[in-house]
Amino acid sequence: MKAIRTFTVRPVLDARLAPLDTLASNWRWSWSRATHSLFASMDADIWKEVGENPARMLGALGQQRLDELAADDDFVARVQVEHERLNVYLRGDRWFQQLVDPKPAHIAYFSPEFGVDGSLPQYSGGLGILAGDHLKSASDLGVPLTGVGLFYRAGYFRQSIGDDGWQRESYPLLDPYGLGLTLLRGVDGTPVEVSLELPGDRRLHARVWVADIGRVPLLLLDSETPSNTEDMRRVTDRLYGGGGEHRLLQELLLGVGGVRAVRAWSELSGRPQPDVYHTNEGHAGFQGLERMSELITHDGLSFDAALMQVRASTVFTTHTPVPAGIDRFPRDLIATFLDSGLFEDLDATRALALGLEEYKAGDHGVFNMAVLGLHLGQHANGVSKLHGEVSRGMFGALWPGVDTDDVPITSITNGVHAPTWVHPAIKGLSEQVFGDAHSDRHDWNDRGAIGDAELWAIRTAMKGELVAEARRRVAASIGADTPSGIAPAWIETMLDPEVLTIGFARRVPTYKRLTLMLRDPERLTRLLTDPERPVQIVIGGKSHPADDSGKLLIQQLVRFSRDPRVRGRIVFLPDYDIALAKTLYPGCDVWLNNPLRPLEACGTSGMKAALNGALNLSILDGWWDEWFDGQNGWAIPTADTAAGDEERDDAEAAALYDLIEHQLVPTYYDREDGVPPRWLAMVRHTMTDLGTKATSDRMVRDYVTRLYVPAAVHAAALRADGFAEARGLADFVARVRSAWTNVRIESVDSSGIPDQPQAGDTLEVRAHVRLDGLAASDVAVELVYGATDADDALAGDRTLQPLTPLGDPVDGVTTFAGTLPLSITGTFGYTVRAVPTHPQLVSPVELGLVTYAS
Repeated sequence: MKAIRTFTVRPVLDARLAPLDTLASNWRWSWSRATHSLFASMDADIWKEVGENPARMLGALGQQRLDELAADDDFVARVQVEHERLNVYLRGDRWFQQLVDPKPAHIAYFSPEFGVDGSLPQYSGGLGILAGDHLKSASDLGVPLTGVGLFYRAGYFRQSIGDDGWQRESYPLLDPYGLGLTLLRGVDGTPVEVSLELPGDRRLHARVWVADIGRVPLLLLDSETPSNTEDMRRVTDRLYGGGGEHRLLQELLLGVGGVRAVRAWSELSGRPQPDVYHTNEGHAGFQGLERMSELITHDGLSFDAALMQVRASTVFTTHTPVPAGIDRFPRDLIATFLDSGLFEDLDATRALALGLEEYKAGDHGVFNMAVLGLHLGQHANGVSKLHGEVSRGMFGALWPGVDTDDVPITSITNGVHAPTWVHPAIKGLSEQVFGDAHSDRHDWNDRGAIGDAELWAIRTAMKGELVAEARRRVAASIGADTPSGIAPAWIETMLDPEVLTIGFARRVPTYKRLTLMLRDPERLTRLLTDPERPVQIVIGGKSHPADDSGKLLIQQLVRFSRDPRVRGRIVFLPDYDIALAKTLYPGCDVWLNNPLRPLEACGTSGMKAALNGALNLSILDGWWDEWFDGQNGWAIPTADTAAGDEERDDAEAAALYDLIEHQLVPTYYDREDGVPPRWLAMVRHTMTDLGTKATSDRMVRDYVTRLYVPAAVHAAALRADGFAEARGLADFVARVRSAWTNVRIESVDSSGIPDQPQAGDTLEVRAHVRLDGLAASDVAVELVYGATDADDALAGDRTLQPLTPLGDPVDGVTTFAGTLPLSITGTFGYTVRAVPTHPQLVSPVELGLVTYAS
């Protein structure tokens, strides 16, 4: 029979063990080896049974064992040491505190998923893992950040594979108390609830769970509360578990409810209200509308002034290079919610327009969450350099008339949290030799510090752990589906720590091409079963429950892996999650990634593998396009000129096989004194070079200096003196937009250039511009110049030089002039453009108003 409710009963801790409660409730244990080991030492078997979660450990251990530990002086001493280390970590100044002002006082970071630890399954893939790493590095760096998300009662699904190779899903329910979360309560001790007014006289309520991620609080909104009707309780039932209105309600709760939860949290904790809001992908876009409503209702701002204030303080990060990856809702559905009174005093028609695809290639009947995010975020970025380029092209229609290269979307390349993802053996060696376990201040190329034999022994041992875990998982999976419950004997010889091991694990949408490796099954079989120099492949991944095409790919892979000819040389590991990833990344020699270029926004799994000494074998996409240097792995050539999908896949699969056979295999198996010197040279270079830039510490520092600080400065400037600058900027934008259709560059005169110009000559330019009532100070007239291509287009890097107004207008025309010493040799060209200019515009083209000379 099934219980109607489950919960965790916590034991009574002896005073000597009281700090265990604090240590268990702060998720720093998930990346602190010493704290993790402390809890594991209490009972290794139970530790595994409870998913290596300290809060669950304390509930499962039993009073007798806890009393025994309380009498163990050595254990008590360890508890005290770890408690003091945590206190020092939480109190001390760190990198952020050393920054000179101005800097933000508080950043609110919104994400639909957070991958903090495997025992808190509130993530589905890279977006959530990135968000978890962002919080951890913000904590390590002392950044005053608060995470905001949803608490999904069933999290993401657990995966198993049936006899037919088809993915099966299950949804175990989670007890937030048993996970180490704390319910946010008011000063009177009652749970804090946020409420949203919905169409049809409905209300959506949510309680707020708090997870302490080191120094960073993570607020998770939960609709499972007695205040809700039964259907409203199901809003946060599953991560990405529904579509249509269910998905919309989740995103309204995240955005609108999230702002209200942060307000309550800040008041109760004594923190200042956030001055910067960061939306990790478009799911939380409604937070901007909620803040506009606040500014209109409580501060008396107009719609336009409120929009300027919100834009100035908002950072928007897009994570998808494909339109299908963006949440889009029917226009009429969104209009219904905007008309319901959810956003007090907010003009529903104008708010709706902020998310509509009202551009040439868009669907005018659709409300697009990325469009909303870009309209509400003055500071926007992609997650790798290539993804920044793709995003500028993908969203360029929002800035009509603006060259793609000038679209105001920058990029900050993702990184990974080294203390979480670097294997304890690598951490320990790093601490021993370099005095640092964070993979960003050492030189693994120093063979005097670490010899090849020692490094190779550690890498081999980590691979042995992967082999053992793979055998355990496959045995459990197969054993569960057999009548006897006994796994077949062949599993005992599955995989081999001495064999070149390639890893591949990620979500399984079709563009990631899980089965590209199966393109020529006979050739792959020969590679896997070579008697002298074999290869083995370890694979993991989940397909979204509604994605049958992804499930079909998994089925094809599983069926191939069960062929007796290759069984044990290619293995699919079910239920890929953080726990498996921490064994898989360090245990692989090579990390494979073969998406359709350029559909991988970043792809951080290869970074995690690299920090553990694995080499990458990847299509030049995402971060690999940016950081591949020929010494840290291999690039799979992209068949961009292929006539179709089939031809492209054939060509890229053949290139993959060639690289494995002719480069990876010889380099790996070429040994001197039992170790592969050329291979280890690449490993050393990878760990040193990528270790300095593939970390989320570097990423968060970039966000702080390049986006958070400018956003805080702009927001403070607009807010000062009763929002005088916000109102002024709104008036400026309205005035410029009204006049811009009649702004034109009537003529451009140039002189000073002989028939045969040479370097050192001076170009003198005068542009005659009709401003239609705008002042010369309202516009920037600029000379745009650089090298040209065969079509006389300015190619590659272009340079802007401002031109200076000469006196008052004559017959409505203002003359702007400037000179340019010629330093570029070869083909050269120039034009003149006019754009609005204002101190609070981050980009001169962010209003989408540009006029070029014709």
